Amino acid sequence: MHAPRPREYARAMNRGTGTGLIAFGIVLGAVGAVMAFAVTVRTHGFNINTAGWILLIVGIIVLVIGIAILVTGSRRSSTTVENVQSTPTGQERVEERRDWGTP
Repeated sequence: MHAPRPREYARAMNRGTGTGLIAFGIVLGAVGAVMAFAVTVRTHGFNINTAGWILLIVGIIVLVIGIAILVTGSRRSSTTVENVQSTPTGQERVEERRDWGTP
């Protein structure tokens, strides 16, 4: 059993990550807005309207972070070229990766 190489599990945030964060931010913001503005419940020790405001603010922050990742993720690009050659002792695999753009 081979141990995974560091680059196999260390992945950078890309456009897909930004899209997911945008969706999560919208959901958090919507739930927070409903809790902050549409719910009128009186409780002891827990204010649901304050919790709604917290969710709304966190949702907006996550939305902004997702948009930033989406914008910066589109500037990066990479190309991977794999070459497998048969040799007398077996197969040899050569992998070349080229990255360019803003890290």
